[in-house]
Amino acid sequence: MEMEYFNDEEKVLVISQCKALLKSVKDVVSSEDINRVHKIIKEGIEQKHYARDKYGINPTTRNLATALTLIESFGADRNMIIAILLYNLCKSEFIPEDYIQREFGSDIAKLIKGLLQVSRLYKKSSALASENYHKLLLTFAEDIRVIIIMTVDRLCVMRMINHHPNTRFVNDISNESRYLYAPLAHRLGLYKIKSELEDLSLKYTHRDVFTQIAHKLNQTKEKREEYIANFIAPVKEALTKAGLKFDIKGRTKSINSIYNKMVKQNAEVDDIFDLFAIRIILDTEQEKEKTECWVAYSIVTDMYKANPARLKDWLTIPKSNGYESLHITVYGPDNQWVEVQIRSKRMDEIAERGLAAHWKYKGIKSESNLDDWMNNVRDLLETGNEGPTALMKDVKMDIYDKEVFVFTPKGDLYKLPQGASLLDFAFHIHSKLGCACTGGKVNGKNQKITYKLQSGDTIEILTSATQTPKPDWLNFVVTSKARNKIKQSVNEMRAKTAEYGKELLQRRFKNRKIEVEESVFMKTIRKLGYKTVTDFYTAISNETLNVNDVIDSYLDIYNKDSETAVHETAANFVLQPVAEKDDSKPNDILVIGENMKGINYTLCKCCNPIFGDEVTGYISSSGTIKVHRTGCNNLHHLLRKEPNREIKTTWSGKIGSQFAVTLRIVGNDDIGIVTNITSVITKEKDTTLRNISIDSHDGLFQGYLVIGVGDKTALNDLIKKIRTIKGVKDVQRSNN
Repeated sequence: MEMEYFNDEEKVLVISQCKALLKSVKDVVSSEDINRVHKIIKEGIEQKHYARDKYGINPTTRNLATALTLIESFGADRNMIIAILLYNLCKSEFIPEDYIQREFGSDIAKLIKGLLQVSRLYKKSSALASENYHKLLLTFAEDIRVIIIMTVDRLCVMRMINHHPNTRFVNDISNESRYLYAPLAHRLGLYKIKSELEDLSLKYTHRDVFTQIAHKLNQTKEKREEYIANFIAPVKEALTKAGLKFDIKGRTKSINSIYNKMVKQNAEVDDIFDLFAIRIILDTEQEKEKTECWVAYSIVTDMYKANPARLKDWLTIPKSNGYESLHITVYGPDNQWVEVQIRSKRMDEIAERGLAAHWKYKGIKSESNLDDWMNNVRDLLETGNEGPTALMKDVKMDIYDKEVFVFTPKGDLYKLPQGASLLDFAFHIHSKLGCACTGGKVNGKNQKITYKLQSGDTIEILTSATQTPKPDWLNFVVTSKARNKIKQSVNEMRAKTAEYGKELLQRRFKNRKIEVEESVFMKTIRKLGYKTVTDFYTAISNETLNVNDVIDSYLDIYNKDSETAVHETAANFVLQPVAEKDDSKPNDILVIGENMKGINYTLCKCCNPIFGDEVTGYISSSGTIKVHRTGCNNLHHLLRKEPNREIKTTWSGKIGSQFAVTLRIVGNDDIGIVTNITSVITKEKDTTLRNISIDSHDGLFQGYLVIGVGDKTALNDLIKKIRTIKGVKDVQRSNN
C-alpha cells in the first residue's frame, strides 16, 4: 500500500493491524485471496477511491479494526472479512458488483450488496430511534452477517472518535449507536459489544457525568469482589439452612446503568442507592416460586435493613412485557445500599431473553417472530460446531415478509401489515385523516385509496371536507383500526337514519292510540325478517318498509299471543348433565335439589364457597348450577330478579380436593412477620399457600393470601393460628 496515504501514527497502526490480521486468517483465507485484496485496495487508494471520509476517518484502519474485532468476537470467516475490506470500494463504484461475484463468489457479493442496501437508508435518519427502523434495517439487510458486520464496525468507529473535533458528528454517531446498534447487539446476544457501545455513547454525549460516575466506582477489582463476597456469604448460609435451592451472584452496575437511574430518579450519583446489585435465582417448581421468593425476601430483610420505599413487587403484578421479579434495596456492610433481585429460574430466563421466553412458558404464539429468530441466531453463535459464521450463512432475514414499512414526507416511519392500502395508512396516522381521505401521493405520484403499500414508499395523504366513510371501504382495508373506525362511522350514520325511523313509527303508534308491549314488538321485528332493531328502523326511514304494514303485523301478533305464561319453577328447567369424561366434578360433592346426581355445576368465584359453607344453587340459562355462598351479594341480586331459579344445594360426603380461599391480613410491619405467617400456613396439613401480596404504609401492612384448604373447619383453625402471631391485628376471609 502507499504509505504516504497514512500519517505517522497510522503507519504504525496499519502495520500492526495487517500483521495481526494475516496471522488470524492464515487458515481460512488463501494467499491468492490476500494478494488480490491487497492489489485492489492499493489501486483504490492510488485512484482516490479509498480516501478518508469527510470526517477524516481512514477507511483502511477502520476496516482492518472491524475485521480484527469480528475475528475476536466470532472467529475468522473468509467471506465476511473480504466483504469488510472491499465494501468501501464497491460503494465508491471503483469495483462493480459483477466483478466481486466473478472473482470472489456469490456469497461475498451478497454480503456487500446487503451492506450497500442498508447504507442507503441512512438518509432516513429521523427514524433511527424507532423500533420499526430496526425491523426495516433487518428487512433490507437480507443476511444476519450484514447486521453483525455493521454492529462491529460501529463499535470500531466509536473507539476511534474519542476527542474528535467535530462534536456534532460525534454526537450523531453516539446517538445512532445507543438507539440502533446497542439494541441490535443486545438482541443478538452480543452483550459485551452492547455494553461498550452504551458506555462510549454516554462518554461522548455526557462526558462530565461519565467521568463523575467512573470516579465514584474507581475501586480495585479485589475490593469489589471482597465486598460482594462478604455480603453474599451470610445470605447463602441462611438460604441453604432454609432448604432453598438457588444460585446467587453479585456485580457492580455499569456506568450506563447508573446514569439511567440518575436520569429516572432525577438524582446525583451520590444519591443512587444501589451501586451494587445481588441476584438470587431460585431453582423451584412454578407453583412454588412466588412463595419461595417471599421466603428469600424475609431471610434477606431479617439480615439487612431494608428500605421499604424501594420495594418493587413485580411478582404480584408483573410488568406488561412479562417481567417478574422482587426487588429490594438493603443497607449492606460499610453503609452501602445494595439492590437484591429475587426471582426463579423461569423468571430469570424471561428477564434475560425477553418476550420469547415469556411466550414459551405461557404457551402464547408470538405476534412477531423477531425474538424467536434472534434467540435462534444466538444459539447458532454459541453452539456451531463449524464456527458460528458458517452456520449463519443459511439464516435468512425474511421474518418481516408479512409487514411493510413506509415513510411520511417528514421521514417518520410506520409499520403496517402486508397488503395494507393507502387508506389503511391514513387511518393508522389518525382516524379523522382516514375518514376524510380521498387518495394520496406515493413517491410523488397520485394514487387511489386502494393502492397497496410497498416497503420504502413515502406517503402523503389527500383529504376532502365532504368525504365520509363508505361501507365498500371494508372490502379492501386490512388493519383492524381502519375496519373498526369505518364500521363505527357507518354505524353512526345508520344510527341517525334509524333514529328518524323510530320517531316516525312511534308517532304513528301514538296517533292510533296503541300502547306498545316490548315483547310483542320484538316478535314483530323478527317476523318481518330483521336481525337488529337498527336495521328495522333504517328500513322504515329509507321507506323500504311501510309503517302501516308494521302496525298491522304488530296487532296480528298481539291478538294471537293471548296465552297465559306458565309460571316457572326450578322443576321446569332443563338441567345440564356433567359430560361423561368430566372427572373434575365427582357426584358426591354436592346434593342438588332432591338428591339429583350428575348435574353440571360451578363454584362461583365471586364468593369462593368451600366445603362446610352454607350454599345455594342458581340455575343459569344454560342449565348449569351456579353454586354461591348463601350470603353472597351477587346471589341475592340474581334471586331478587328471578327467584324461581333458586335450587336447594348442600354439601355431601367430604372430598380430598382443595378449595381456593383469599384471606385479608392486617398487622404491624415488623421484621420477620411475613416469614412467620408463611411458616404457619406451610406447616398445616393439606393446606398450601398459592399466592401472597403485601403492601406496607406508615408502619402497617395489609396483605392478601390465596390459600388452598380442604374445608371450612380447616380454614377456621388456620385463621385462629394466624391471629396468634405477634404483630397480626386482624385476619378475615375476603368476600371476593
